[in-house]
Amino acid sequence: MSVANQDGFTGAANTVTRDPIGKRANQGKPEQERHTRMVRLSTASPGFEAGFVELLNQARETTETVDRAVSMIVAEVRARGDAALIEYTARFDRLTLTADRLRIGADEIDAAVASVPAEQHAALDLAASRIEAFHKAQLPADLKMTDDAGMTLGMRWTALDSVGLYVPGGKAAYPSSVLMNAVPARTAGVARIAMCVPSPDGVLNPLVLAAARRAGVSEIYRVGGAQAVAALAYGTASVAAVDRIVGPGNAYVAEAKRQVFGRVGIDNIAGPSEVVVIADRASDPGRVAVDLLAQAEHDEAAQSILICDDAGFADAVIAAVATEMATLSRAAIARASWDSHGAVILVRDWTEAVGLVDRLAPEHLQLMGQGPEALFDRIRHAGAIFLGPYCPEAVGDYVAGPNHVLPTGRTARFASGLSVFDFLKRTTWISGDQAALRRIGPAAVTLAEAEGLGAHARSVAMRLD
Repeated sequence: MSVANQDGFTGAANTVTRDPIGKRANQGKPEQERHTRMVRLSTASPGFEAGFVELLNQARETTETVDRAVSMIVAEVRARGDAALIEYTARFDRLTLTADRLRIGADEIDAAVASVPAEQHAALDLAASRIEAFHKAQLPADLKMTDDAGMTLGMRWTALDSVGLYVPGGKAAYPSSVLMNAVPARTAGVARIAMCVPSPDGVLNPLVLAAARRAGVSEIYRVGGAQAVAALAYGTASVAAVDRIVGPGNAYVAEAKRQVFGRVGIDNIAGPSEVVVIADRASDPGRVAVDLLAQAEHDEAAQSILICDDAGFADAVIAAVATEMATLSRAAIARASWDSHGAVILVRDWTEAVGLVDRLAPEHLQLMGQGPEALFDRIRHAGAIFLGPYCPEAVGDYVAGPNHVLPTGRTARFASGLSVFDFLKRTTWISGDQAALRRIGPAAVTLAEAEGLGAHARSVAMRLD
């Protein structure tokens, strides 16, 4: 019997049989399914907490140690500039360049943009317009206030002068990421947006260049990897340094961003993608399965987790995942992700689900049941939340409007997705006359003297008489 609880989700509450921790009923299952490592947990099991903690602590990030190699690349680019960029591009991208060809010329961009089909241009324009509208609505107002002491206080927002955008190249090309990073920067008022995109064997994705043109990117360089990050951070003869670097990349790019942080700002150190789907028994198992696979197909280290309250529904989703998996062009990647990092968690009620989500703090969260608003109101930690059966996470990757650059690896506990605020900085200001200073200055003198900072105290005191 389907019942409705206080969260608005429907489902069979407290009436299902739970599987043992981390185990599946394997009798009669196909060979490949019997050997899956996909985790199945139940809050009703005595060992649930240990199993859930193990899931939380899964090491999905690369174990490859690249810090020393990246440090060497960064040092070489700092020391030798364009020459190092040219050598590394020849070594890693199998492309011979000269300094005058590091930057992609306007004619080459024009030709690439002209080759993009009209329907793709239209899709880019729709996505860019929606992203721009949402981020424009985020723009903050300056602050000005006069307090009881008569001091006028304020805060002013100004855009960064320049931003560097890193974009993966070759087959792993994501024009949507160009829009998600460049459009907010342009909306914030950044005057110069420099983009680096590798072109292995000289191949550039025309849609990436079209997205850059649509988003208002100022200049584009055919340079990738840690060397591109170093060039953006420190500058070369051909690539002027920027103030902040954003955009996804491999382990070398992530480590390079980590190493140049402080010289420039960065957005984050992104890990593998992840989604948590909360669904009740009234949800469509096929849709839930595809939504789980939409994350799994990103990367072998991606993670897809289903939280539900009905064992029969969980079985149906697991079966649908196997069926849908066979149709995917990236089936091998999706299967590796699902088998190694996928999980199905059975809960007794939605209060348990809320607690688990906040501990997982996922990059993406889908609330698939009917009436998800009450559940949404109780969840604190998630990068982006998608409400209802007609808002799959994939729509957020492209055309919804909010940014798809989001905190991963449980960092949504303290971090937020990319926004116009990443391309703005705050400056506070203070103004006041002698009468106002006389009201608050003596306390400043007292505190400065207590800290042993005599010049601080005298700086204020000499203005009080």
